[in-house]
Amino acid sequence: MSLPSPGPGAARWSTPARLIDLVRSRPGVTRAVAAQELGIGSGAATDLMARMRRLDLLDESPAPAQGRGRPTTILEPHPAGPLVVIAELSPTGWRVATADLCGEPRIEAAAGRLRGGPDRVLADMADAIGAVVQRDPSRVRAVSVSVAGAVLDDRLVQFTPLGWTDVDLTPLTANLLADSDIPMLVANDATLAGLAEARTGSARGVGTALHLIIAVGLGGALVVDGVPVVGAHGGAGEYGHVPFGDPAKQCPCGAHGCWDLTIDGRALAEHLGEPPPDNAFDYAHELLRQHSAGASDERHQRAFDRVAAALGRGIAGLVSIHDPDMVTLGGLATPLRAAAPEPFEAAYRAGLMSFRKHLPSPVVDGIHGDDGPLHGAALRGIDHVTTVDALAQWAQR
Repeated sequence: MSLPSPGPGAARWSTPARLIDLVRSRPGVTRAVAAQELGIGSGAATDLMARMRRLDLLDESPAPAQGRGRPTTILEPHPAGPLVVIAELSPTGWRVATADLCGEPRIEAAAGRLRGGPDRVLADMADAIGAVVQRDPSRVRAVSVSVAGAVLDDRLVQFTPLGWTDVDLTPLTANLLADSDIPMLVANDATLAGLAEARTGSARGVGTALHLIIAVGLGGALVVDGVPVVGAHGGAGEYGHVPFGDPAKQCPCGAHGCWDLTIDGRALAEHLGEPPPDNAFDYAHELLRQHSAGASDERHQRAFDRVAAALGRGIAGLVSIHDPDMVTLGGLATPLRAAAPEPFEAAYRAGLMSFRKHLPSPVVDGIHGDDGPLHGAALRGIDHVTTVDALAQWAQR
């Protein structure tokens, strides 16, 4: 997810790019505050905003009056400005959304179930993406895709919940206009959720943040200064396949001893002496619902205790590896910890090296919940369309 180097003549877009980033990161920022942050005078700020309006990038509206003094304005995305189309594929369905320069997703189409195999699902998503793009093709500058599986480049190499392997994702943009040159950006859902928490969530402003999310298995992302570490081909963050589990057990991924098998609905079913669930996510979600309603018994509590301890122990290992300032949790990780906070905390503390025990990395709940990947995909897309080169291309469209 590194940004391209600016091309010749793009230096004059540095300040506009910084202004857009400020508007995105601080909703409701006024022109006066933006000028101070950018280190420019009020006259230069007025000229800059006039230029941004002419180019359909930013607009402004009157700010609420606050006593005496010259009135100012609130800066906001231009209604005719760049858009990113977001596509999210999860074990429970898919969604297509759009986001303007503020990066707030707006749902355009969705399916609550995945019907058929990968070809059918991708075709349905492609129809929805194409319909959104064709509505206003000049505004759409990127398609940002979130998938709940292992990703290498533009391929979904393993989608464990449905047994899909080596799925080419490029058909998602097959229905775009023939002359369009819209890039597709693909990333793992946990990576994008981590990006969202680091930029606009619980880890905002944190230098090094580790985000972990549980659905069917566990994924995550290490985010350093707001940028996820994605590896050579985008496949980093598959923490659920670190061998923190029983080495005698083989995971559907093909490896042995995966942490995945100790921390989700499959582990709960095993501890309860029940057969493996057809849908580990729904199974765990229902048990947690019963627990929060006070309908669980001691047998269920022991299962939650064991899973929460496995989660805490593994997080301690990752803290030793990455030394994060903060760990954030999403998906089922949040209610699983809440169902057995003491076993989680005891296992986490016990797994830490001595020098860390007096000041452990805090483990906090994320704020984006199930929408974390959607928000992260929006942010990644906006990052792409607001580089200095991309802004220069927008101006020449």
